[in-house]
Amino acid sequence: MTTAALELKDLRKSFGKTEIIRGVNLAVGKSERHAIIGPNGAGKSTLFNLITGRFPQTAGQVLLHGQNLAGKAPFEINRMGLSRSFQITNIFPKMTVFENVRCSLLWSMGYKYNFWSMVGRSRALTEGAEQILEQINLTNRRDLPAGTLSYAEQRALEIGITIAGGADVIMLDEPTAGMSHSETDYIVELIRTVTEGKTLIMVEHDMGVVFGLADRISVLVYGELIATGRPEDVRGDPKVQEAYLGAALEAEH
Repeated sequence: MTTAALELKDLRKSFGKTEIIRGVNLAVGKSERHAIIGPNGAGKSTLFNLITGRFPQTAGQVLLHGQNLAGKAPFEINRMGLSRSFQITNIFPKMTVFENVRCSLLWSMGYKYNFWSMVGRSRALTEGAEQILEQINLTNRRDLPAGTLSYAEQRALEIGITIAGGADVIMLDEPTAGMSHSETDYIVELIRTVTEGKTLIMVEHDMGVVFGLADRISVLVYGELIATGRPEDVRGDPKVQEAYLGAALEAEH
């Protein structure tokens, strides 16, 4: 039996007496693109925080390639091969686009805060950063301060930073939030390209993005998964339509 890239087993999280995540079970296969959807307040961000070690779970397990992540700090989980982007653009605005990517590479390789002495010497770092800039179509913005990029370009840079460490499980939190249709199309194509061969787990409100990118979809409502399956199966699930999608799906088609 093939080990899942990411597996959640009876995962639970309580804040005080309130249980926010209620016994989630989910297995995401290697190279699968998996979307987690649900209404506001469903627990999607909390679930992401449990997986990435920002919150400790109350009960249950998170397994990355079969390894239990209990007690691991976020940076340790990152170095085990899981990388996450955030809803809020997470870049160094005064540093150049190239320096942002290079810093992420340095951090992932464990140089931490003594890394400036390494910067000029490492051809591999420079080449690695150049390759990522090419992947995210920002080579021509290489030497600009990251804060001067358009919103979509900043999100593209953040995706580049997320993949820079070579993680094979990528988690994206609302990657197209606040974008126009053309910007969304640009980011969706970028995500499709840079996650080729990797496992993608994303939270996304835009149903067009979800149904266009995801191999499978899980629907989270009040901290519980009420459905997991292929997009066409989830679309037709009466429980999902009743709990969440309904009019939104009708509007898409």
